[in-house]
Amino acid sequence: MQRYFVPDNQFTNSEVQITGDDAHHIRRVMRMSESDPILCVNSHGEGYRCLIQKIEEHKVTAVICSRLEESPELPVQLVLAQGIPKGDKFDTIVQKATECGAYAFLPFHAARSIASWPSDKVAKKLARLHRIAKEAAEQSHRLHLPEIYQPMDLQELIAFGNNFDWKMVAYEETAKQGEQKRLPTLLQQMRAGERLLAVIGPEGGLTADEAASLEANGFVLCGLGPRILRTETASISLLSFVSYHFELLNE
Repeated sequence: MQRYFVPDNQFTNSEVQITGDDAHHIRRVMRMSESDPILCVNSHGEGYRCLIQKIEEHKVTAVICSRLEESPELPVQLVLAQGIPKGDKFDTIVQKATECGAYAFLPFHAARSIASWPSDKVAKKLARLHRIAKEAAEQSHRLHLPEIYQPMDLQELIAFGNNFDWKMVAYEETAKQGEQKRLPTLLQQMRAGERLLAVIGPEGGLTADEAASLEANGFVLCGLGPRILRTETASISLLSFVSYHFELLNE
């Protein structure tokens, strides 16, 4: 069943008004008809089964039938702080990590970031990443639409980390030294509903100084296994570990 994230002000107690690109998608791409079922999700992560009542040129009206009770969301909120990579790698990271359950994304300028985001292009890049996250969240039947934060530098990232229950860094030097127990230990200490800020470096990884600064401020340096991963692979591996621990292992 097709799923759409709809702003709260377009919900009433009995109906949902769908406009913009989503209305176009229903009318022109999916070629839906009146009485076709869809799922509508508000900003609070509440999903509703609906039936299309009326299709107009720029608006679709749907009647709310029932609320979804089951949730596909990870039991913990993982915010991915990603060192800005080059090219379109961030697009791939947002798409795949959203499918895997990431709660939000935080781009940060690392010492080894090859790419930079000029201030006059940040809004356009964030809008693109938001669209990618929205499409991936709909495709993977999420109830939460991941937020894309404004880019930060390392010190801003460290300060931002004060809002979290747990903080970790995927650090390849830790992996090289054979320290593989830190991530499992951290996950075993976490409880459902808690928040984890996970830092992943860009191409070339984090510098020793960056890792030391993060560790001095409460971030746990963790390996993700004995193999060295590309930056666009590390987030997916980490989310897979978290899903296994909190979802598959406890089934």
